Order: sequence, then C-alpha cells, then structure tokens
Amino acid sequence: MTFEEFVEARLQALLRYAVMLTGDPHTAQDLVQDTMIRAQLKWRRIAAADLPERYVKRMITNAYVDLHRGSWLRRVALRGVDLDTGGQEPDHADSLAERDEMWLWLDRLPRQQRAALVLRYYEGLSDGEIADVMSTKVGTVRSWISRALATLRTHLTPTVAGS
Repeated sequence: MTFEEFVEARLQALLRYAVMLTGDPHTAQDLVQDTMIRAQLKWRRIAAADLPERYVKRMITNAYVDLHRGSWLRRVALRGVDLDTGGQEPDHADSLAERDEMWLWLDRLPRQQRAALVLRYYEGLSDGEIADVMSTKVGTVRSWISRALATLRTHLTPTVAGS
C-alpha cells in the first residue's frame, strides 16, 4: 500500500480519533497533519509494519501526550434550563450541554488517562492493544483507566445527586 492509498483510506478515521483525543477539531487537524508529514517521511518503515494504521495511531497518541501547550481554547459549558416538557421529547440543547460538559470533564484528565479512555471506549481496544499503542504495560493502562473513571465519577456524582 502506498502512502497516498493509506491517506485516502484512513485519513477521516484518524481525524475522528484525534478529535476524541484532543476535544477540539482544529487541534486534531493540526495533530494529524503534523503526524502525517512525519509518517510520509517514514512510510517505508511504517508500511513494513504489520498494522500501519496502528503505527500511525501510536504516532498520533504520542504527539498528543507530548503536547506541552495547554488548551488555547477555553470552552464554556452550556446548561439546559430544566423546563417541564409536557411529555414532549427532550430539547436538543440538553444533549449538547451534556456533551459539552463531558468534554470539560475529559479536558481535566491527564493526557495519558484521556488517551487510554479514548482508546478503550471510542476505538474499542483491549488493555493489551492500548498498552501497545501507548508503549506501556497493561497494568499501567488499567491504572490510568481506573483513575480516569474515578475522576469522572467524582464530577458526575454531584450532578446526579442535584437532579
């Protein structure tokens, strides 16, 4: 497979993956663009790997974890007004507000924990596969996921209790 064929077949999936990691489509585009430039320069070695897509995802994950700059975009969490809907379907704004709140929660996590959650729940990878992508041990992956979920639960619990 040539680099051009790989890009044509997998670019959109790699962009979606990067958006899940970063929480920001513009940062994700920058991350994927930089990674694809590096991948093109190393394409012979990447193409020789058993799974070129996994190799490139590892490159994206490592680039995300290594970002030393903070988020330049501050997000504002929108909260839906709790109105009696009279049996109607919930307002679309409520689901958007919940999604925005989830992005804020994910943004509070350390990069490794967030990456591990995205690989588990968005990409559907096993602990061993996540460890392979993140170049670490399975126990470390389990620890990151456990800590991330515990952190998210502490943010979720007051919201649920207040409802």
